[in-house]
Amino acid sequence: MINSGNFNDGFIGDRLVGMYARFGGFVNALKLFEEIPNKDLVSWNSMIAVFSRRGNVKECFNIFCRMRSEMGMKPNEVTLISLLPVCANMRALHEGKCIHCYVVKFGFLSEAKVVNSLINMYGKCSSVDAACRMFNDMPSKNLVSWNSIIAVYTQNGIFEEGTNVFNSMRRVGVKPDRATIVTLLQSCAELAAVQQGKAIHGYIVFSGFGSDVPIATALIHVYAKSGSLDASYEVFVEVKYPDRIAWTAILAGYAVHGNGREAIKMFDLMIKNGATPDHVTFTHLLSACSHSGLIEKGKEYFQIMSKVYGVEPDVDHYSCMVDLLGRSGLLEEAHELIQTMPFDPNPGVWGALVGACRVHHNIKLGKEIAEKMFKLDPTDPRNYILLCNMYSAAGLWKDASKVRALMKDRGLRKDPGCSFIEHRGKVYRFVVGDRSHPESEKIYLKLDEVLSKMQRAGYVPNTDLVLHDVDEEVKEDMISKHSEKLAIAFGLLVTSHGMPIMVTKNLRICGDCHTAAKFISLIEKRKIIIRDSKRFHHFFNGLCSCGDYW
Repeated sequence: MINSGNFNDGFIGDRLVGMYARFGGFVNALKLFEEIPNKDLVSWNSMIAVFSRRGNVKECFNIFCRMRSEMGMKPNEVTLISLLPVCANMRALHEGKCIHCYVVKFGFLSEAKVVNSLINMYGKCSSVDAACRMFNDMPSKNLVSWNSIIAVYTQNGIFEEGTNVFNSMRRVGVKPDRATIVTLLQSCAELAAVQQGKAIHGYIVFSGFGSDVPIATALIHVYAKSGSLDASYEVFVEVKYPDRIAWTAILAGYAVHGNGREAIKMFDLMIKNGATPDHVTFTHLLSACSHSGLIEKGKEYFQIMSKVYGVEPDVDHYSCMVDLLGRSGLLEEAHELIQTMPFDPNPGVWGALVGACRVHHNIKLGKEIAEKMFKLDPTDPRNYILLCNMYSAAGLWKDASKVRALMKDRGLRKDPGCSFIEHRGKVYRFVVGDRSHPESEKIYLKLDEVLSKMQRAGYVPNTDLVLHDVDEEVKEDMISKHSEKLAIAFGLLVTSHGMPIMVTKNLRICGDCHTAAKFISLIEKRKIIIRDSKRFHHFFNGLCSCGDYW
């Protein structure tokens, strides 16, 4: 282009900028942009889009401000649509509000694409009310508008409202598409809202979406994550030509339920049917081996994934292997594996080893790693919790107290442990010691009744898991009010005798709640299913499907 004298052509320059950026030559793209002599609005928009794809909010706004100050150019809808996604993805609410001001100033509120982007931005930044106002004020809503507001509700855990909007769009004659249904199903999966998932499944069959592979894959996730593995498999076998994603979804279902051998069978079938596994497939396969204690199988797959299938192990695969070795008590081998990694281990890798150290009571190694993680990233609240827990487990109460105080001084807060349970289409949330539910008095009475029965049956609270320097009675009181126990008590109150109870937890279930669930399943003659952040636990008749290996 330079040799032919066409370099001054702005159109060609813009295309070259885009070409360099898409092929990873970001520095060359920026250099070329600065050299374009006659930058027009398309040139500026191209460079904003480059920074937007890189998730660089600061540089996006630097280019935007230069465009306004140096050239005096008025942005068009392409400019704004390029700026808003980076604000959404990076949760940059302040910058997003600034763009909103420009939208109003330059009269773009009538442009559906711009308003849809604003709705998405506010939703991703957890400003649900602002997103709703944008949606309600739209004079003309298209399908993307409806999908955007449904996504806002589901992303923020307000599933009931998302369903209401879904019903409203159908009433006004807007036909849902694949994106609508997949968004709703993803929310059902995260909240384990199986009744809502079944209702949407009925709509899928009625509306002729049953043969759509991405929708079927989302349904597989819903049933698997809601504890209905049989229903998940039934959906899978109805798919005529499952792709790699569908095969991986059903394999992941078996993995998260701790059915390692079934996951391996599914992997073998996948290969026989000509589907090619990718890094996600192997992540779930290694996780299945980890949850089932299949050490040798896990090691075998870790070795052959690159040699046979051309999938180079990444940090997620190493994390699975550390988890596999750590759960089995092979802490030194897991530590050695981390030290031989071809790249720097991330917090997930170190966290897997720290968790194993706590389970197998290697406090010395756990404390050493927790201190290392704390130094590597003192801005991550999870590292404070890890270090505090390791100090507490070692009986170093003063050190633990100092870490808590430091965390508080720096304005960092940990995510509270939450348990969710669905009843009559509504998802209820509980935290430790929760009394926000209108029926909390009845819930606590039921919990006290169940605890008394458990103690008569031989249950003894495991107060060693309470990492606070307080009296034994206080520890027992604290551990008796964990969110899982409250959710189970609520389930016992509102469901008929003999019905299974399904609870979802955002963190790993504690040892005492695991023991308590086994006792409750025996005493109340109920099947209790708990999905924590790692896997499923199916409790029945005093036993757990994990075989106490978790």
